[in-house]
Amino acid sequence: MTIAVIDYGMGNLHSVAKALEHVTHENVVVTRDPRRIHGATRLVLPGQGAIRDCMGELERSEVKGLVLELLAKAEKPLLGICVGQQMLLDDSEENGGVACLGFLPGRVRRFPVDMLDAHGNRLKVPHMGWNQVSQHQSHPLWEGIDDGERFYFVHSYYVDVSDDATLFGTTDYGTTQAHVATGRGPVFATQFHPEKSSAAGLRLLENFVNWAP
Repeated sequence: MTIAVIDYGMGNLHSVAKALEHVTHENVVVTRDPRRIHGATRLVLPGQGAIRDCMGELERSEVKGLVLELLAKAEKPLLGICVGQQMLLDDSEENGGVACLGFLPGRVRRFPVDMLDAHGNRLKVPHMGWNQVSQHQSHPLWEGIDDGERFYFVHSYYVDVSDDATLFGTTDYGTTQAHVATGRGPVFATQFHPEKSSAAGLRLLENFVNWAP
């Protein structure tokens, strides 16, 4: 039994791997080797930074075709994290417009620059720090996690899915509702960083390790 953290040169790879090792006795590997990825029982697609860079590195590392194949087959659990969630959408507004993997219908949008909080104070972009996540619908990865639990975020762009069936969690930031937990079939993805989200994040990772979709 192996969990493969897909290494295409971007993302918080080793922090994710260490957090997974904390919640499982399964073998956790950081790899871009197609044989090891194909042979893994579970997959993690991380991402960090600009989405154009992430999509570009996915292409240059020759991992993009493999990821598309795995998404199309939908045979094993896959967890997307941060930009790893955004890459699953059709496209992103970032960098003047970037085509993504097209697994989930919807778009990645930028937070408005003029958002205010309830007291009239300007909200900063990126959205950084802890925020509550409302569970839009039940999912095995929410098991043991309270609705409204707080998770850790760092992002200037947010997911906006167009199919409500793919939406599992939201976060409000100013007047914007970000779709921060999404998925379909054996794929689940979060904008927040579970590996940085203390007990709740570790519980989500543990749920992923035990998930049998």
